[in-house]
Amino acid sequence: MLSNTVMENPLYAAWENSSQPKISHFEKVKKKFNRWSDWFIVILVLLFHYLILNSIVCAAETVVTPEIDRKLMDKWSAPYRGWHYWPDHVITAEPNIVGYDKFHDTDVPCVYQLPGQPNKWLMSFIAFDGKGYNSFVAESTDLIHWLNPRLALGFGKQDEFDFGGCVLGGYLYESYDIKAPRLLKKHDGKFWTLYGCYAKQGGYEIDPGYEGVAISNDGLTWRRAKDIPILSVQDADCAEWEQHCIYQPWLVEHDGMFYNFYNAKHMPNWVEQMGLAKSRDLLNWKRYEGNPIVRVRKENYDEQFCSDGKVFRDGDHWVMFYFGVGKGGAHIMMAFSRDLLHWASHPEPLYKAGGHPTGLDKQYAHKISLVYNPNNEIFYLYYCACGNKGRGIGLISSKPLLP
Repeated sequence: MLSNTVMENPLYAAWENSSQPKISHFEKVKKKFNRWSDWFIVILVLLFHYLILNSIVCAAETVVTPEIDRKLMDKWSAPYRGWHYWPDHVITAEPNIVGYDKFHDTDVPCVYQLPGQPNKWLMSFIAFDGKGYNSFVAESTDLIHWLNPRLALGFGKQDEFDFGGCVLGGYLYESYDIKAPRLLKKHDGKFWTLYGCYAKQGGYEIDPGYEGVAISNDGLTWRRAKDIPILSVQDADCAEWEQHCIYQPWLVEHDGMFYNFYNAKHMPNWVEQMGLAKSRDLLNWKRYEGNPIVRVRKENYDEQFCSDGKVFRDGDHWVMFYFGVGKGGAHIMMAFSRDLLHWASHPEPLYKAGGHPTGLDKQYAHKISLVYNPNNEIFYLYYCACGNKGRGIGLISSKPLLP
């Protein structure tokens, strides 16, 4: 039966008293059902078209990362295996920097060039004076002999987030292609870098660490671009895996977005992993919700640390050189991605600690800087080599170098 509400409608009563042929209640219900079914079909068709259109839009906005398997990782990593050794540190554990003679134990190399100087390279590095780190810069015309080291960025102001020392190394480059010159790029008329830092003096990397951003007019001496950290353990979006210390950044610019690849620590077992933050202006950063992007793996060469990642474009994919700690040492590792977000790590190191025949890196081989010289078609891989001559900057190359 039809509802009382429908039967009480004046239009229904007028129709009942008209001279139109009368229709049985069954036929009326059937007719009304047919009208409802027609509308139902229309709604289904519209919904179907909406879902199809929406899926097309979503597919256009979603980056699909094909599986990166072991065979592909072997292929992609092959050009970066089989290194040749330079016999000694290129920057020694005792660098004897004028005016900074108390600083020793050099670390964190990062090579770059300035516009208009194609045959001159610069390397920032840090050294430690018992209180904390300072960043220095040296220069070279052959990528082997590094001269004229001087201060690039020292201690911050007392009671501020970088008072304990600053570690340069997340530079804004013109290109991140793996064979491109490491040429600094200007943004808003200045050169830019991200840096790691510590708030306290008096020891080696006193927790918690922070990250800042700095600018430079000449690419040699640097100053803060922002008076508060860009990343800290106090941030609202700081996750559990990174809640005890933020370490070193690496900066990539791609498709109008800035990417900060950083390592961070969780205690009490001291596990370090790689995270990612993004920015549109280099000053304000938001962490990626899928962090950590490169994670420790049990019973592997990176079972405790995945740290200090350096990211480059290599053909149709991205590569990350990072160091892993596991199986008794710190080793140079490699990971791969198609979208900068999802990474697959090769299980075998590119270079194991203790590989140098003189014992230069028998304890640790980590914190790399990679540069390609088109004049001789050689990759130069600088790294912190810790062994029988202390902590200094070592060098391995893709072809033998003449002394």
